Amino acid sequence: MIKTSALKAIKKSLFIVFLFLLFFDGKCNRGYRKIAEEKAKEEAGAAKKKIEAEHTKNLLKLIRGVHFTEVKRVFDNGMSFSPVGYQLMPEWRISFPSVDSVNIFSPKLNKFLNAPVMFDHDSIFNVAWAWLKLKYIKKDSMQFMVLHVHDDTIVTEKVHVFMTFYSNSYLKDVLHSDTAKLWKPSREDTAYIVKKTALAKSNRDSAFAGTDPPVLRSRSSIITVSKEAVTDDVEGGKAYDAYLSPTYDIVIHHAYENFSYLYTAFVDEKGTITFRKSLTFIMPEFKKSTLEAMTGITDGYLKLYLDVSPARTLGIPHTSIIFLNVVGYKK
Repeated sequence: MIKTSALKAIKKSLFIVFLFLLFFDGKCNRGYRKIAEEKAKEEAGAAKKKIEAEHTKNLLKLIRGVHFTEVKRVFDNGMSFSPVGYQLMPEWRISFPSVDSVNIFSPKLNKFLNAPVMFDHDSIFNVAWAWLKLKYIKKDSMQFMVLHVHDDTIVTEKVHVFMTFYSNSYLKDVLHSDTAKLWKPSREDTAYIVKKTALAKSNRDSAFAGTDPPVLRSRSSIITVSKEAVTDDVEGGKAYDAYLSPTYDIVIHHAYENFSYLYTAFVDEKGTITFRKSLTFIMPEFKKSTLEAMTGITDGYLKLYLDVSPARTLGIPHTSIIFLNVVGYKK
C-alpha cells in the first residue's frame, strides 16, 4: 500500500516536471520567434528605406544641375497667413549639383551655400538643415512638404507647410514671369485678412500681428521711443519676431515718480493705444494699484505724447498687440 502511494507520488512529480519543461520550452520558442520576427521586421524596414532612398535619389537625378526658385509657400489650408498673422514667404533658390548635396542661396551673405542631403524613408530627406517630404518632382517644377521632427520622430499633428518651386528656365521661357508677380498674395489671402481685420475690430482679443508693425513716434522731448531690433538668421529672410512680437523701449522724463513696467497694449486700426496686461508677476496686494498705474501711464503719457500708426497687413490697417518696456524718471 505504501509502495503504491509512493509510486503515484513519483509519477505525479514526473508529470509536473514534464509539464514545466514543456511550458518552458514553448515559452522559449515563442521568445526566439519574437526576436526573429523583430529582426526580420527591422531588416525589411531597412531594405524598404534603402529602396525608397534610391528612388528619391533617382528622382533628383532628373533635375541635377537645374536651378529652381521657390514661387509659393502655403499652409495645409492653402493660405500663406497663420491665425496669429505670420506670413509665409517663398525665398529659397536651390539647385542639386549632385544627389547628395544642395546649393541654397543666402540673401544675407549674397551667395550660394552648399549643404549635404541625407535620405530617409518614404521620400523624406534632410536638405539645408530642414526635413522635407518630396510630394512631386518634374523637370520644371517640384513640391516639398516641410516636416516637424522631434527626437527623430515626425510630429504629425503639427500644421505643415508646402513649398512649390519652378525652374528658372520655365519662369523665363514659358511663363514669361518673375518672382515678384508670383509672390503676390492670392485673392484668398486678401479675403482672409479682410475677414480677420473685421473680427479684430469688433473684438480686440482677436487682434493679430501685422506684417508691417505699428510705428510709434514721440512728439515731445520728455519721451523717447525706440523699437528693439531683431537680427535675421544666416539664411536670410524676414525675421518674424520683428512683427509677431514688436517690442518698444520707452523712456519718460519728468514723470510723476520713478517706475519701470513691462506690459502689452492693443493698437487699434486707428492707432489708438490701450493697456492690455502686465508681463511681470505682481503680488496680490499690489495688483490693483499696479494695473491702475500701467493703465494711467498708457492713457496719460503714451496717448498724449506719442503719434501711433497702426499695424498693416497687405496694406490694410488692423488691431494688433505690442510689447512695451516703459521706464519713468522723476527728474
